[in-house]
Amino acid sequence: MITTSSSQLTPEAARGLVGLTGAVIGPGLSERELDGIEARFGFTFAADHRVFLAAGLPLGSPSWPDWRDGDPADLARRLSSPAEGVLFDVEHAGFWHPSWGTRPASRSEALSVARTELASVPQLVPVYGHRYLPGTAGEWGHPVLSVHQTDIIFYGNDLADYIRHEFTGRAGSPGAEATVGFWSYFVDGGPGTDVTAPTPHTPYAVDAHEAVEYFRMLALERLIGRKVRPEWLIEAALSALVLDVETESLPLLAGLTRSERDDAPPLFDRVLAELGPTGTLPADDTNVPWEAARWELVRWWLRLIVNGSMEPGAGGDVITYEGWHALDRPQGLRVLVDLVDAYYGWETRRDGKREQAAREIVAEAERLLTGPWPPRS
Repeated sequence: MITTSSSQLTPEAARGLVGLTGAVIGPGLSERELDGIEARFGFTFAADHRVFLAAGLPLGSPSWPDWRDGDPADLARRLSSPAEGVLFDVEHAGFWHPSWGTRPASRSEALSVARTELASVPQLVPVYGHRYLPGTAGEWGHPVLSVHQTDIIFYGNDLADYIRHEFTGRAGSPGAEATVGFWSYFVDGGPGTDVTAPTPHTPYAVDAHEAVEYFRMLALERLIGRKVRPEWLIEAALSALVLDVETESLPLLAGLTRSERDDAPPLFDRVLAELGPTGTLPADDTNVPWEAARWELVRWWLRLIVNGSMEPGAGGDVITYEGWHALDRPQGLRVLVDLVDAYYGWETRRDGKREQAAREIVAEAERLLTGPWPPRS
């Protein structure tokens, strides 16, 4: 079991976080109420989750679990949803966790084995909508996960980081590395996509203009704190060189070997400066962190989705995380965010409509690119 934060959430800090949610706030849950919920449903809250709920109970939206007066069947469904989502993918998508041994040939037997295995995995406890914290009694600082069947991604370094990002667009630097046991498989090399990881895309430049644009977009990603692999910087330089982009340091960056990859970032910065006005990056001069840079990146990510360089669901996740939330939820992106949520939804998978959902994301991306920019409203 691994955590990423040793700091403990104080009641005062928790009250501040509750106030950031914009929800209707009911009285916090007492220790007796929290213990009763755990006993009734057979799980435990993580320590920071308990402190958060004791500071005030967010209400007013179906995305918030109403631990005090909510429908017990609804709460039970939320608690079972992560495991049921894995079972759905075992049955319909061929998923099989490597720790379960050889998959039985019979689908029903495979489901039986998977159900038995899932009965012993760490419980995930709903925080808000599809966002979950591991239910680890007495422990602090586990990352918050966004869970849609076996598409499981980091959505906050810890509970405090998640609340700030989800509801204000302000969060710390990506730093989550692992969660508890079974679930870490999905974000540490399994089928899920970590939205804080390097943007999952295929380079696309076919002319000098696109080569310079790609170079600048990588620079913008670094500017807002996203991870950019050094080898991508080298590949971008090589592509630009082949497409007749000329700067003094470009051949040096393009010629780096794998063993010299640590030299890539400073050389990349030199090339960016040598590009002159073309390589100039926007200033951080508004109340929204790196607002201008984020809007430029959202437009670029939309283009990657449209031209097939980035899978619609993964691209939509990045736009939701770095655009929708960080840009204070602009209404112009609302349709896209809803389509991405539907793409990962249980009903979409159950009804075999994921390809259709992907096409709808692409269509909305095309619509946004042809309309006024930025689409704030």
